[in-house]
Amino acid sequence: QVQLVESGGGLVQPGGSLRLSCAASGFSISNYAMSWVRQAPGKGLEWVSGINRGGSITRYGDSVKGRFTISRDNAKNTLYLQMNSLKPEDTAVYYCASKQGNSWYVQVSAKKYEYDYWGQGTQVTVSS
Repeated sequence: QVQLVESGGGLVQPGGSLRLSCAASGFSISNYAMSWVRQAPGKGLEWVSGINRGGSITRYGDSVKGRFTISRDNAKNTLYLQMNSLKPEDTAVYYCASKQGNSWYVQVSAKKYEYDYWGQGTQVTVSS
């Protein structure tokens, strides 16, 4: 059974840090570009960050550039998102998603139907 399971979310104060993980099962993420997408309360999906299959190419949305770092460990079949200097506007459910592509490809999309697999999400709340 193919699954993406996010973890690491929680409540954090502004300025704090969190590290999200996304563990894959039933398939190898080494064949997929991976992305993080979030949805804030009452808002639509927002693409956050993406990484190519080998981890050498990364992209970030303007709202998180310089604060978030995406990485992957293909041997552990796991994707990560290190989030620093968190702001209240980062409050959202964070989803990881995968998309097959060439080795250089990075998926930059917030549309769920444009991904092959999508996780169930983990809640991140930034509040004092």
